[in-house]
Amino acid sequence: MSFDSYIRSLPKTETHLHIEGALPYELLRAWKPELYPENPYFHAADFRYPNFVKFDEILLGHALPWFVSAERYHEAAKAIFAKHVAQNVRYVETSFHLPVCGFINTPGQEIVAAIRSAVPPGLEVRIFAGMARTDYRDAMRDVIDDLGNWDELAGVDVHGLETLPTEPWLARVWARLRSEGKITKAHAGEFDGAQRVREAIEDLGATRIQHGVRAIEDPAVVELAAERGVTFDVCPLSNVKLQVARSMAEHPLRALMKAGVRCTISTDDPLVFANTLVDEYAALADAGFTRAELTRLVRNGWEVADVPAAVRDAMVAEIDRFAGKSD
Repeated sequence: MSFDSYIRSLPKTETHLHIEGALPYELLRAWKPELYPENPYFHAADFRYPNFVKFDEILLGHALPWFVSAERYHEAAKAIFAKHVAQNVRYVETSFHLPVCGFINTPGQEIVAAIRSAVPPGLEVRIFAGMARTDYRDAMRDVIDDLGNWDELAGVDVHGLETLPTEPWLARVWARLRSEGKITKAHAGEFDGAQRVREAIEDLGATRIQHGVRAIEDPAVVELAAERGVTFDVCPLSNVKLQVARSMAEHPLRALMKAGVRCTISTDDPLVFANTLVDEYAALADAGFTRAELTRLVRNGWEVADVPAAVRDAMVAEIDRFAGKSD
């Protein structure tokens, strides 16, 4: 079985996906072709973002004009999830940027419902509310305090500029939301160092770290993550494009796995990286990852997926069947 056939045959998960950053570029082209060229410069294979500010500028400059209503979220999500189905992705965790509900004067629960209504048969989707470390103020404070009552919301994530100070509210709110049944994630160890991964684990109580790769800079933090059973939801092509890792060959993923850290693979922001989940696995294969290593990464996604045990067991059994056929 060819590598492409093998990786497509496996029932995969995507556990680190920003829905605004996953907006299919072709939707922008169809909407306003005069504004969005067929091959934008930032989609070039050798393009690298010089810093987070430039990345954020390009991402927001393309996403914000589109996401102006709940209906636009639905349309984008429908196209995004169709791409997942085509790649045999069976489970997705995606976040939306919570302050958007204020920007477009639309209740956040309507955005959640719009995304939920776009989910096709055969795909399990969990929706998260993402926010910056500085968003707990003014009207947004009341919105965040109410998130525990949002039945269709699986959890929360803190993202954005990682070098901002982590304000005291975050640990308190994350603990309360966990007590209310929500999953709490944190972006850490991407544009700031290993100490931010330690903070996310010890202070915020997060067991799901988005990226986490710069934990490799401190063996004690890597050991902490492994001992606590923390999962790093890693996006290798994003890390290379953003120069968090100098190249795929130098990416710390394998070292983290060997140290006992559970890692999963996702795409982060396909709108600005021009990547798919299959592309992520192919890039790792090109960098020397074996089928056994890649299969372990696929399995890891199901280990942390928010699904019934019977579903998890069935997916792992399906993965093991394909892995056995490829041996």
